[in-house]
Amino acid sequence: MTTFAELGVDQDIVDTLAAKGIVDTFPIQEQTIPLGLPGQDIIGQAKTGTGKTFGFGIPVVQRLGLTPEPGVKALIVVPTRELAVQVYEDMDMLTSGRATSVVAIYGGKAYEGQIDQLKAGAQIVVGTPGRLIDLNNQRLLDLSHATEVVLDEADKMLDLGFLPDIEKIFQKVAPVRHTMLYSATMPGPIVALARRFMSNPIHIRASDPDEGLTQANIKHLVYRAHSLDKDEVIARILQAEGRGKTVIFTRTKRAAQRLVDELSDRGFSAGAVHGDMSQEARERSMAAFKAGKRDVLIATDVAARGIDVDDVTHVINHTIPDDEQTYLHRAGRTGRAGKTGIAVTFVDWDDLHKWALINRALDFGQPEPLETYSSSPHLFEDLDIPAGTKGRIATAPKAAPARSSAAPARAADAAAEQSTDAGTRRRRRRRSGADEAKVGSTFAADGEASASGSAPTSADAADRTVDGAGTHDGSGKEHHDGKPAPARRRRRRRGGSGSGAPAAGA
Repeated sequence: MTTFAELGVDQDIVDTLAAKGIVDTFPIQEQTIPLGLPGQDIIGQAKTGTGKTFGFGIPVVQRLGLTPEPGVKALIVVPTRELAVQVYEDMDMLTSGRATSVVAIYGGKAYEGQIDQLKAGAQIVVGTPGRLIDLNNQRLLDLSHATEVVLDEADKMLDLGFLPDIEKIFQKVAPVRHTMLYSATMPGPIVALARRFMSNPIHIRASDPDEGLTQANIKHLVYRAHSLDKDEVIARILQAEGRGKTVIFTRTKRAAQRLVDELSDRGFSAGAVHGDMSQEARERSMAAFKAGKRDVLIATDVAARGIDVDDVTHVINHTIPDDEQTYLHRAGRTGRAGKTGIAVTFVDWDDLHKWALINRALDFGQPEPLETYSSSPHLFEDLDIPAGTKGRIATAPKAAPARSSAAPARAADAAAEQSTDAGTRRRRRRRSGADEAKVGSTFAADGEASASGSAPTSADAADRTVDGAGTHDGSGKEHHDGKPAPARRRRRRRGGSGSGAPAAGA
């Protein structure tokens, strides 16, 4: 293994990386850093999760020097907000020992803070195309002195339709510049872009010649599952032996939120990142996932490229992606930094044609997904799920509260409440009975005997003392705070005439 120090990286950067436990390089870093440091234009192609950020970040930071002049000198363009945050954090870490300032420019956040950092003289800008062009058009972001330009995840820029914006940005940066383009795949339009805006770039492909399209350190499991059984299957997978942080991808925002609610109800610590959430909420959810406060993250594809967490052990495709490239980017959230991972994909009956295309493109050799239910023995064996596991985490019973001197009083209050409730229920039943009878028997008001001569019941007493509203002296009138109560008015019976006995309980 080659260390960063052996590649000629400045000592302060080496020390900063070592403090984070990062000493040895990955293949893409080992091949691109020695070329990037002297200013060679580079096309870096490597699978996601192989350390591309440091591959371009270290040359950018080192080439700017220890104390660069205020103003934007380096521009890193990324396709999504989540990736902007991730790259910003890495660049901020690399510059922690220098007088270099980094600012993240992307939508969904207030302009003011970003503008203030630009005015303060930030030298490195990490941003998404839309907000970069917006601030540039407002003359709040000057790119004319940016001599270090990086396009990260260029293939995703193509997918999202950002290529026209990228061309506009290239027309605004310094004409003589050092340009690096990084991408997991190299479709034709990206190659054309590189030829147009780069100067004699060297194409670095960091992969073994005999390596397949899918990463060898990721175990891929594909199941044909019933939509009504998926939640149960997922809940059992989340209890597999050795299961760490897990990312679950859904096709829609609504499905993502529904699954968050379902898994939370089952006892799992789940969060979400999807388009219906505000940017602040998305960043809080992502931060909680990275910090380990939540170990399940449910996301739509909008967040796929911004989830750069080394200890994700499982990726679950709740719904199959539309194509093989999306599949690779989803699965690439696990097995990062040389670790192993597991990618589980559910294929609905209606989506078998999609799986056929992905299987053929990625050469899985599994044309027919295995029919799988939450009770299937092979599910437990494939994922090392303990026998007997159910889809709900048992919660410990709550401890009984400590008794105190107030306990007898609370017990008395509870008994009074129950008595009042019982009286109210009996009163309602009597009303119903009186309405049905519509004759004869009347209840004497305020504790007097009924027409049949029976004594008032305890329920009657409870009725009269609800909430301590008033007292009775047996005279047939109720007193409130020492004052006689207003005379009772007779109510018209349901379905009856205005004359006759009062309605029961009146």
